[in-house]
Amino acid sequence: MLNIPKHIAIIMDGNGRWAKAHGMPRLEGHRQGVKAVRNTVRRCAELEVETLTLFAFSTENNKRNKEEVDWLFKLFLASLRLEIGKLNKANIHLEVIGDLSIFSDKLQGAIRKGVELLSKNNGMRLVIAANYGGRWDVIEATKKVAEIYAQGEIKLDEIDENLMDSCMSLSNNPVDLLIRSSGEQRVSNFMLWNLAYSEMYFTNTLWPDFNAMEIDKAVDSYNNRDRRFGKRI
Repeated sequence: MLNIPKHIAIIMDGNGRWAKAHGMPRLEGHRQGVKAVRNTVRRCAELEVETLTLFAFSTENNKRNKEEVDWLFKLFLASLRLEIGKLNKANIHLEVIGDLSIFSDKLQGAIRKGVELLSKNNGMRLVIAANYGGRWDVIEATKKVAEIYAQGEIKLDEIDENLMDSCMSLSNNPVDLLIRSSGEQRVSNFMLWNLAYSEMYFTNTLWPDFNAMEIDKAVDSYNNRDRRFGKRI
């Protein structure tokens, strides 16, 4: 019997290379990547994964050319509007983490509406990391801890991992399995706190070609790992 990871996080990489390999505009790679997202969410829900976190847009991605960034935001908005009803029907609970202030009022409104609509669902927890960075997350958590200390609610020696964890974007939710597509083998500033003891799986498959079979391969690999969390057996 398979041991299903409670929390799977995915760095969705390779849209641009997929488009180049198929002689298509880079933006078409992003469009095809949305289909891979749909298939991945469906398969993870079937496997009864508790939390699926997708790295949709990093703080570093914002440094790309303005045309591509603007198009990505429009695609995010269109996809959110198109998929929200399907997610609700599938009993998916949606969360969006990251610095959303850079998004348009229209996109921020759509995110709030979607999150609220799916807030009472008790199925798989789908987390979209948008304009997110692991360092940003740690800094924001540190600010919260500093504020708690400044208000006199805790003493200096009471600041510990549990408090820090409670202030992270995803508190008390370590990543069991990190998947990255496209052959790159790095975490790219993604969920640095939550990845402390994650198993990592790298595949050469470009994101638009990622499907249920790729998820199954990653889970199979996870089942062959010996997770000791720093302990000796």
